[in-house]
Amino acid sequence: MPSLIDLRRRIRSVKNMQQITKAMKMVSAAKLRHAQERAIASRPYAAMLGRVLSNVAAAAAGLQDVGDLPLLQSREEKKIQLIVVSSDTGLAGGFNSNLLRMAHRFVDEHSGVDRKIEAIGRKARDYFRKRSFPLSGEHVGIVDKPAYDRAAAIGDKMIQQFRNAELDAVYLAVNEFKNVMASRLVLRKILPIELPEEKDNQVDYIYEEPLHELLKALLPRYVEMEIYRAMLESISAYHAARMTAMDAASSNAGEVIDKLTLNLNRVRQAQITREIIEIVSGAAALG
Repeated sequence: MPSLIDLRRRIRSVKNMQQITKAMKMVSAAKLRHAQERAIASRPYAAMLGRVLSNVAAAAAGLQDVGDLPLLQSREEKKIQLIVVSSDTGLAGGFNSNLLRMAHRFVDEHSGVDRKIEAIGRKARDYFRKRSFPLSGEHVGIVDKPAYDRAAAIGDKMIQQFRNAELDAVYLAVNEFKNVMASRLVLRKILPIELPEEKDNQVDYIYEEPLHELLKALLPRYVEMEIYRAMLESISAYHAARMTAMDAASSNAGEVIDKLTLNLNRVRQAQITREIIEIVSGAAALG
């Protein structure tokens, strides 16, 4: 049975840990609000960009120049690029492990082709580096404060390699923010860009610029925006997951403290009872 000193030391240690987890929860809650606002604010722009691209593509359907655009060229996927957007730090429950498990499964399913990993976040980089997966690039320290220019640099790299036929397809794996309690694992193809089919109720716009030039300008912006929005969604989902994990850790620490305190009281009661018995036995022996 542990001594009173050991139990008091353990209770003090767990209380200190509980204070840390509570503080980390408050920090994540404060960061979540700002990250969530940025992620939600980016969604209307991304949706509008998709609608504009859809309208232009529908108006340009059948034009020879449009079909020749490099970012629309679909070919056999012999060289695949996977962009994995993780976090730089942990302590967020299954946030990173679920994402990396999905990415690992995707890589295993395409074992017969040339595969490359573009790791955004320290967790993704460390995970694939330990497993000797080929990394085409690593980006650490950019997820906490997403910036469009950094996402654009990654997007330009992917676009250039796709145009040069160094890549046949580019996929993106990310945790998208759903709500504070849960995130959504997403794996989607961003290159080649798949244009929507023409709809019967498509609005007929008058375009000042040639449709070929409009699409040529919009397609790279669409890829860059997909990567940037993935970074915004990922950091929002991360802080939500970390806040939930730290809340659960604080609750578990409280339960451990209650159990240790109960055990402490029992040990102290047993010690007092033993001392009383010893006193009574000594007095009886003297009598």
